[in-house]
Amino acid sequence: MIEIKGLSKTFKTANGSLLALDNVNLRLEAGEMVGIIGMSGAGKTTLLRCLSLLEKPDEGAITIDGLNLLEARDDRMRDYRQKIGVVFQGNQLLKQRNVYENIAFPLTLKGEAKQNYDERIKRLIELVGLQGKEGSYPSQLSGGQKQRVAIARALATEPDLLLLDEPTSALDAITTRALLTLLNEIHAKTQATILIITHELNVVERVCEKVVVIEDGKFIEEGSVEDVFKHPKHKTTRLLLGLEEQA
Repeated sequence: MIEIKGLSKTFKTANGSLLALDNVNLRLEAGEMVGIIGMSGAGKTTLLRCLSLLEKPDEGAITIDGLNLLEARDDRMRDYRQKIGVVFQGNQLLKQRNVYENIAFPLTLKGEAKQNYDERIKRLIELVGLQGKEGSYPSQLSGGQKQRVAIARALATEPDLLLLDEPTSALDAITTRALLTLLNEIHAKTQATILIITHELNVVERVCEKVVVIEDGKFIEEGSVEDVFKHPKHKTTRLLLGLEEQA
């Protein structure tokens, strides 16, 4: 369903050029749940921003159902962007909007009438377990509840691809377990392709079928979670798994 070919991205910094992504290639089959792991600064978030079209890669292709998004006409680009849902690190909810309004925000941006999406938003609120919180504002919610709102908002446009950037980084252990259970339920019910950017191995172990390890903007190892975690080939993977000490 989704194929990344030769993706590269360089940033200009005060100290010169920084190659954040270096000829990245990846194929995601429809309905897969995939984890991207790596050290801080490895290129994880840049990859997510390129896939969500918030950053334009310098080279390469991002193909969904045969259409290269980087070469698509503006009208087709808009259609396909609706098929990509993003949950940013820190959730980025709108403080002046309540739970219902935050979830519905992508649809109001499209100019859809409330009667066209009201039932869908109610179903999403039920799906993420926030019944009774429809009128609450972000300041009245816990960290886990805010993350549930962000996930529901990303699902509002019924995307084929859901991208999550460090979805559990600010959560305690109990809330993390609850959120991972929710992700499994969402995956089972929506059959969306889900890509999770994380440095937490327990997240990948609990919900992902496939894992990709990134270092210095390159994919250095990928495979099933079981194979990569049991038989890591690369030094960085062994470091992440705690099987080797940093020199």
